[in-house]
Amino acid sequence: MTTAGQNHDGKSYALRMPQLSGIPGMTTYIHHRISCAPRRWQAVADRLAQPVTAAGGSVYGLWRSQIGRPRDEVTAITLWPRAVAPEEAEAALADAEILAMSSRAMTPTIRPTGTDAPTRQGNYAFRWFITPEAHWPEFLDLCAAAWPGFEAAYDSQVIGLWRCADMETGDTALGLVPTVPPGSIVSLLLTRRPDLAMWERSKLPQGAAETAVRDALSRRYDLCDWTAVCTTTLLTATDSADRARWA
Repeated sequence: MTTAGQNHDGKSYALRMPQLSGIPGMTTYIHHRISCAPRRWQAVADRLAQPVTAAGGSVYGLWRSQIGRPRDEVTAITLWPRAVAPEEAEAALADAEILAMSSRAMTPTIRPTGTDAPTRQGNYAFRWFITPEAHWPEFLDLCAAAWPGFEAAYDSQVIGLWRCADMETGDTALGLVPTVPPGSIVSLLLTRRPDLAMWERSKLPQGAAETAVRDALSRRYDLCDWTAVCTTTLLTATDSADRARWA
């Protein structure tokens, strides 16, 4: 599929978007921010998969806070094989030790192209953007062009870039994204690096190839009106558990 757009110089270009053949048409992703009772984040996370499965969905991933969010917050992405409202997904996650929750529906863009969940432990960055709709095609184009070089240089992976609903449901006091102005798009970029050292390394390019990747990624910041990031580690990793005390 091809989408037309204009870059910041007013020149037209074509953005080629892949067909998301690995994702059924009615699949719904929901991002959840879950505030747990003090020191009970692990116990809550251990219980979340069963009720979601019973309701017909699955847990795409569960993450614990590393930098930028409260210790007792769990981030979840649930996956549903049908159209599901965030409120319905929240109801499936109900737990006596959850103090508050906010949720946001999401639609995949360039990635993910399938529904396979991330399984490798590492440093997972949740970066949110608010981008004027006029800049959105170029934003996607920059991502598609830069990601292969980023992944090759830093032993890192782009898990997904989702276009998100403007509004959060539930307790919006937990939210990170400010009010979205008309004509703007909210998106979530989820990336994995092996560790925090590689996070820093990826911000300090070495050589022409890495500099070109960083320049393309940095251009996104010129296109968006707001961005914020927090880092996490993967509770549902299958290779190793994160036992560090980050907070």
